[in-house]
Amino acid sequence: MPDEAKKADEQKTAEQDKKTRKLLGIAPTETHHEIPLDGETLRYVARAGVLPLEDPFGEKQAEIFFTSYELEDIKDKSSRPVTFAFNGGPGSASIWLHMGALGPKRVVMREKGWMPAPPYRYETNMNTWLAFSDLVFIDPVGTGFSRATREDLDKSYWGFNGDIESVGEFIRLYLSRYARWQSPLFLAGESYGTTRAAGLAGHLVDKGISFNGIVLISTVLDFPAIRFSLANDMPYQTFVPTYCATAWYHKKLTPELQNRPLADLMAEVKAWAETELALALMKGDRIQGAEREAVAKKLASYTGLDVEYVLGTNLRIEIFHFCKELLRNEKRSVGRLDSRFKGVEALATNEHFEFDPSMVAITPPYTASFNHYVRADLGIDTDLLYETMSKQAIETWEWEKGKLPTTGESLRGAIAKNPYMKVFVAQGYYDLATPHFATEYMLTHMNVDPELRGNVVMTNYEAGHMFYLDTEALAAFRDDIEGFFERSV
Repeated sequence: MPDEAKKADEQKTAEQDKKTRKLLGIAPTETHHEIPLDGETLRYVARAGVLPLEDPFGEKQAEIFFTSYELEDIKDKSSRPVTFAFNGGPGSASIWLHMGALGPKRVVMREKGWMPAPPYRYETNMNTWLAFSDLVFIDPVGTGFSRATREDLDKSYWGFNGDIESVGEFIRLYLSRYARWQSPLFLAGESYGTTRAAGLAGHLVDKGISFNGIVLISTVLDFPAIRFSLANDMPYQTFVPTYCATAWYHKKLTPELQNRPLADLMAEVKAWAETELALALMKGDRIQGAEREAVAKKLASYTGLDVEYVLGTNLRIEIFHFCKELLRNEKRSVGRLDSRFKGVEALATNEHFEFDPSMVAITPPYTASFNHYVRADLGIDTDLLYETMSKQAIETWEWEKGKLPTTGESLRGAIAKNPYMKVFVAQGYYDLATPHFATEYMLTHMNVDPELRGNVVMTNYEAGHMFYLDTEALAAFRDDIEGFFERSV
C-alpha cells in the first residue's frame, strides 16, 4: 500500500476510534422478585442487560438493552407466552409501556394520569401482563442504554429498514439465548412501535418466526392519514372526531351535543366526516357561498370552535392550531398526546401551544422512577445516560427512500401467511397524535381477505395516546388483553 494511502487509512481508523462509544457492555443481570396479585404470589426472575448485534464477521456493531420478566417454577416454558414490547418515536425507549402498563412495577401518577408532585415513586402494577405472559421490553439502538459502537454506525439503525432488521435480530437472539422458540409469541407496540410491529410481523414471518398475536397501541400504519399538508385532505377528516371528543371533554359543545354519550357522538361525527365533510374538502375552491357556510357551521359545532375561525381555516383545522384555539380565551392549551391535559400559556396570541402538556406531565416521573428502579431493583450499575427520548435519533431518522412508511401491507401479508395470527388494536378517544378514526381508516384499507378480517379487532378507551395512564382505562385494557391472549393461543 502506498505511504499516502496507508497514512489516510490510519487517520481514518484513528478518527473512528475517537468516536467509539462507551457502552453498557455487561451480561444481563438476574434478580428474583415476587408480587402479590389477585390473592396469589407471582414469583419471577428479572433480567436486565444487553445483547450484542454483530456483523457477519463477528464484530460488534451495537448493543440492545432489554428488561425481561419470566415467571419462576414453570417447568414447561412452551406453554407460557412471551411478549416483546416497545414504544415508538421513532427514538423512544420502552420505558412508557414498561413502567406504565405491562410491567410488574408502575410509576405512580394521579388517577387520570395527571402529573404528581415530586419526588416520584413506583409501586406494584396490579394490572401487569406478567399474570398471563412473560415480558421482554426492547430499547432500539440509540434509546435507553442501547448504543451503536460508533457514531458512523447510527445511520444503520436510525431508519425504517435498519430498525426493523435490528429489532428482528434481537428477537431471534433472545429466542435462542433463552430457549423460547416453542413458546407462543406476541408483539406489543405503541405509536411508531405499531409501525415497527406491523413491519416486524411481515419481516420475521419470512424468517420462520410467526406470532400468535400482535397488540397495536395508538396505531399508525399509514402516515399520510395523520400528516397535514396542503395536498392531503385526509387528516382534516380523520382528526375531526377527536377534536369533537376533546371539545366534549372540556364542555365546549352546545347542550344538545354535550349531553350525548361520547361513543354515540363519535359515531355521528365519523359518519359526517367521511361523507359530507369529505365531499366538501374534495371540491376544494369549488365549494362556495351557502354550501361552504353550512359545512363550516357544522364543523364548528362539532369542534367547539367559532364559525368565523373555521371559515378562516378553509374548512381545514390543523392539529396544533386546534390545540391552541379551543381554550385560547382561558390562556390554556390542550395536549397532543392526551387532549384532556391542559397547558398554561403565557400568551393567548401564539399560533401553537408552548409545549405539549401531556408529554411534559409524564417525562419527569417516568425518567426519575426508571433510573432508580433499574439500579436499585434490577442491579444495573452505570453512569450511562438512559435516553427516554433520543432527540438525535428523532431529528436524523431516515425514512425508506425518503418516504413515510406504510406497513399495513406488511401486516396484511403476515396475516395471509399466518392466518392464526390475531391483531388487537387499542385506541384512545382523546389521542391527537394517532386519532382513532385515522386508525379505522388505515385498518379498513389494508385489503385483508374477507375470511381473515375477523382476526383484527379494535377497542377505544376514554383516555389519550397513552390511555393506560388513566387507571380505569388501564384495568379495562388489561382485561381485554388477557381475553385476547386466551383466544390467540
